[in-house]
This record gives sequence, structure tokens and C-alpha cells, in this order.
Amino acid sequence: MTNVRERVLDHAPLRATGARGMLSRLRPAAGAAHVGLGAVLILTCVVLALTAPNFLTTGNLLDIARQASYTGIIALGMTLVIVAAEIDISVGSAIAFSSAVFGVLAVNLAWPLWVAAVGVLLLGALVGAGAGLVRAALNVPSFIVTLALFSALSGMALLLTDSTPIPISDPGFAWLGSGDVAGIPVPALIMAVLFAVFWVVANRTAFGRSVYAIGGNAEAARLSGIPVRRVRIILFATTGVLAALSGLLQTSQLGAGNPTIGGGVEFAVITAVIVGGANLYGGRGSLVGTLLGVLFIGALNNGMVLLGVNSYAQYVANGVLVLLAVLIGAARPSSKFRVFRRPRPTLLAAGR
Repeated sequence: MTNVRERVLDHAPLRATGARGMLSRLRPAAGAAHVGLGAVLILTCVVLALTAPNFLTTGNLLDIARQASYTGIIALGMTLVIVAAEIDISVGSAIAFSSAVFGVLAVNLAWPLWVAAVGVLLLGALVGAGAGLVRAALNVPSFIVTLALFSALSGMALLLTDSTPIPISDPGFAWLGSGDVAGIPVPALIMAVLFAVFWVVANRTAFGRSVYAIGGNAEAARLSGIPVRRVRIILFATTGVLAALSGLLQTSQLGAGNPTIGGGVEFAVITAVIVGGANLYGGRGSLVGTLLGVLFIGALNNGMVLLGVNSYAQYVANGVLVLLAVLIGAARPSSKFRVFRRPRPTLLAAGR
């Protein structure tokens, strides 16, 4: 009993300041990181505008926004997952699985398209929640759980379609992935709306504060009354439904339920979150940083394509980018240890 009380007292700063206090401590550092990343993004765009043909044309910029949205939508949920000191590497396979399931439901089973779309979103949430439940209930590392899911979903997508794309010809559905509103691509608008929602959740709700608290110190968060297991399940359900949504949008653009799309998306998503300043060990990350990271990587990849850079070299460049982002993040002072560190006794507390 004494040990339990000592553990609670050790984490008293969390009870006193709460995750809200931790967020306030993180804002100055996060703001400086956003300015730095924003400056890098602007510099990259200037360099590409001078060297890459047609980079600054309206059509190309809108294409960057459209393509970046497919990654960015998932990156919003992945940010909270990584902030909570978890990881989900199954999102690429989830995209392929969602596309395959939608093709089967809409074409092979002749479901109405909107019913099939809702069913795919619900299935994505269910699969993600299942992964979160295994992580939370059995305490299996999220990397292992989602690695198994990565393989299973890839196989299921190929089995459902016999490795063959399922054509879907419907102008209304095609508009979701290829259309625009006032010249802005529909996927970019969807990402913008989701960004606003996720920003409010992360910064203005008890759930968002709980995510940061869990990433800083899960045991301290549990002792403070935060339902750690429930939060983890919700986080993985969120990435599941976002991956399904991205899969639907890409299916719309391609005009077919394709079991092979989404390859490498999990890498691109995690790269964007890390470049945006998130800490892989949890407790730090922001949606603004993630959005800047998504745009930076989207512009960089687009520029390399326009410059005719070999596709294999692009993978090398992205790998170097991730390594640099991790090294820069490791060089920053970690805030989670400051927030949850046991305070030194003062003279008053010592009775002097």
C-alpha cells in the first residue's frame, strides 16, 4: 500500500498541473519549430520554382494539394497516435483493403455507393479498434500488432479481388477524388475540414490533453484517472477510419477498387509527422507541424518528379529526410521528463 501511495505522490505534478499545463509548456517550443519548418517549406518552394519547370503553375500546385491530401488525412490521426507513444504501420494496407472491399460491395454485390462507402468507413474503424484493443488489453507493442495487421490486410485485399482491380464507373463518385469546389480539389477541402476538427480535439478537449499525458507518462496518466486503454482504442480506430477514407478517395480518383494501392503510404505518413516535430517516444507533436510536414514532403516529391530525379533516388532522399528529422528532434530537450519529474523538496517542505 505504501508503494502505491509513493507512486501516486511521485506523479503529483500531473495531478496538479494536468495535461493542460504540459500543453502550455510545449507551445513555445512548438511555435519556434513551426516557424523553422515553415521557412524551410518556403525556401524549398523558391528553389523548386527556379529550377523545376512548371512548379509554380496553378495546375501543379493544385495537384500537390490533391496528392498530399491522401497522406495528410491519415497523418492527422497518426499525429495523435505518435503523441501517445504508439505507432500504426498498417495504414497503407488498410487503404488497399478499403479500396478492395468497396469494389466488392459496390460492383460484385451491387450495393448503393453511399451504403458501400459508409460500410467501408465503419469496417475501417472496427479493424482499427480491434488493433487498439489487442494493444490495450494484452499490452502487445503497437508496432507488432500493426505489423501483423499490415500483412493480414494486404492478403485480404488480394484475396477479395483475386489481385484484379474492380472498375467503378460513376461520375458522382469520381468527383470525390478528381473534382473540385471553386477550383480547390475536394480531397484538399476534406483534409482542411478534418484538420480543423482534429486541432480542436487535440488542443481544446479533455481527450486531447489525455493523449499528451499518456505520451508523456502512461502510468502517471493512469494513476490520475485517465482511461488509458480506452484512449488507445479510440486512437487506433481513428487511424483505421481515416485510412479507409483515404482509400475511398484514391479509389474515386482511380475509378477502380484496387488491391495494390497504398504501398509505402505508412512510411510517408510517419515521415510527415516526424518532420512536423513529433517525438517518436511520445508526449510531443502538433497538427500544425504535421500539416507543414505533409506540404513540405508533397512539394519536395513533386519537385523531384519535375526535375526528372530517379524514383529510387527519391526513396533515398525521403529516408535521409526522416533521419535528419529524428536527429533534430533528439537534439531538442525532451519536455516530458520536465513535466513529470518529481519536484525537489523546498526549504518549507523540509521543515527548515
